[in-house]
Amino acid sequence: MRRAVWIWGPAAIVAAAAASLAAALLFGGAVTAPLVLDPGALARWGVPAAKLVVDLAVGVVLGALLLALTALSPERPEYPRALDVAAAAGGVWAIGSAASAFFTYWSLANRLPDPATGGSDLGAYLTTGGLGQAWLVMTVAGAAITVLCLALRNRVALLLIAAIALAALARLSNEGHSGDSSTHDIAATAIWLHILFAGVWLGGLVTVVILRPTLGDGRIAVVLRRYSSIAAIAFVVVAISGYASAAIRLGQLPALLTPYGVLVLVKIAALLALGLFGAAQRRAMIRRIGSGAGSRVFWVMVGAELGFMGIASGVAAALASTATPVLDEGTSDLATPTPAQVLTDRPLPPELTPAGWITAWYPDLLWLVLVLFGTFFYLAGVWRLRRRGDRWPVGRTVSWLAGMLLLLWSTNGMPNLYQEYLFSVHMTAHMLLSMAVPILLVLGAPVTLSARAIRARDDGSRGPREWILWAVHTPVANVLTNPLVAAGLFAISLWGFYYTPLFRWAVTDHLGHVWMTFHFLITGYLFVQALIGIDPVRSRPPYPLRLVLLLAVMALHAFFGLTIISSEGLFLADWYGAMGRTWGPTPLADQQAAGGIAWSIGEIPTLALAIAVAILWSRSDDREAKRRDRKADRDGDAELAEYNRMLAGRAR
Repeated sequence: MRRAVWIWGPAAIVAAAAASLAAALLFGGAVTAPLVLDPGALARWGVPAAKLVVDLAVGVVLGALLLALTALSPERPEYPRALDVAAAAGGVWAIGSAASAFFTYWSLANRLPDPATGGSDLGAYLTTGGLGQAWLVMTVAGAAITVLCLALRNRVALLLIAAIALAALARLSNEGHSGDSSTHDIAATAIWLHILFAGVWLGGLVTVVILRPTLGDGRIAVVLRRYSSIAAIAFVVVAISGYASAAIRLGQLPALLTPYGVLVLVKIAALLALGLFGAAQRRAMIRRIGSGAGSRVFWVMVGAELGFMGIASGVAAALASTATPVLDEGTSDLATPTPAQVLTDRPLPPELTPAGWITAWYPDLLWLVLVLFGTFFYLAGVWRLRRRGDRWPVGRTVSWLAGMLLLLWSTNGMPNLYQEYLFSVHMTAHMLLSMAVPILLVLGAPVTLSARAIRARDDGSRGPREWILWAVHTPVANVLTNPLVAAGLFAISLWGFYYTPLFRWAVTDHLGHVWMTFHFLITGYLFVQALIGIDPVRSRPPYPLRLVLLLAVMALHAFFGLTIISSEGLFLADWYGAMGRTWGPTPLADQQAAGGIAWSIGEIPTLALAIAVAILWSRSDDREAKRRDRKADRDGDAELAEYNRMLAGRAR
């Protein structure tokens, strides 16, 4: 039975995916309704078929890598076997991506590459076009993953391999969405999250099935239990990102009655069945499978689950080639776009009012998901401590939740909607992300909570606790948490960001905006952690040096703000000065307001930090005095008696 599942389990997902792809393409009309410029039936079928191959291969790579990083032990045969699976899937990833690039070019150009030019037209598509470049990146990434998985077996190296996969998928997601251009950022993020977590969900189970011959009954239960936790997280993210993608493409409820809408409903039904079916079966039977009972029934159900995954994957690949109702209606773009639409792909929002600071929202799914899980896992850690009788300060919990709430508003609320149009709002988001939010998060002491609440592993694998502690104690972390380095990064970021092309990239490109948000948050967190952090770091400066660093940062902030206020030219004049706003301050006045925010509002968190450092300094002095008093009580003030004897000896 074990060998049958190992062979027929992956075969079931491929067969189900191929069958559902063919049925969905025929039902949705993607291959039966020739286009005005029809490339032919082979190209119409080739595009979704190649994409399905890529989707399945990407899933297996992601699932195998994640299991190797979080569930498997390098001391057992399961670990190298998982990397072999990832390497093989990476090869399929590269081949499928190359085929996708070829068929996509054929479909868009309505012809095969010209043999007379040696395929230079295809080469130009791969190197100059956005979608062509994305498929080229995917092809190279798949090949690189294959080579690296075969050559490198160190777990730290696997992080690099995983980063390559994530970056390639992000590049493709930024080009591979469809829908209204005004929802480009939301659509791109939703696709990336959907591909990533659906792949982890699917690929993880496929990898577990392939690894079955190397796992004993007791070991398979452990691995399945760890995979189940990953699958539960993946299910939530897939549901959120899938809903966002469907809402963008369908637009209104009547669109559910269209062929595209029906396929969406089929995919939703398959994913819901997967989530409920998989969770129920694993919760009920993992313990039994560990003792050798119920093995046959369990693995039959796993095979059925893989079949449902294949159905969902096939329908998803078909949806990418099926015309969406939103696009068919032709209402997504105005005939004459405004300057703001030309620059941002979105209409100019209404004038920002005081009420708009609360009511205006523009969601960013990535940060919405991060805040959701950051809040959930923190509260779960606190609950676990209380269940076993340990205490966790309420103030730390309140601080963390406040930080999560402020982070949510900064990345999904008014700042995210208006920062592309008002420099002052962009600067407000910068100050919040780099100063206010880090203070609240640092005071929540997440590393300390993780070390106390998460169970330690004893089988050589690395779980969340081991990875967190590893990250805290790496040489890179020791350098970054050095007070001088952290303060330098924090201060230099002001000048290095706004006076280099990084500013343009962050404002005009969604990937740049994501990088900017992470950069501000991380550099701010490192600086605050070095000053008032509760979590352990390798070195923490004496309190006088902390105040000196704060004064230096305050001075740099003030000078930076004054520089912007006194500037006579516009930052990104062809962006902030070309929006065509008829409301609010002029671009130059708005820029001066941004300088005032960097100077004044930015100093409020710095002042709070200075007060916190002073309080900690005072408390440390009090603790030292109390320690000396207790020592004197224990030894009869031997230190003072010794000092008096020394003075008496000198007097003679």
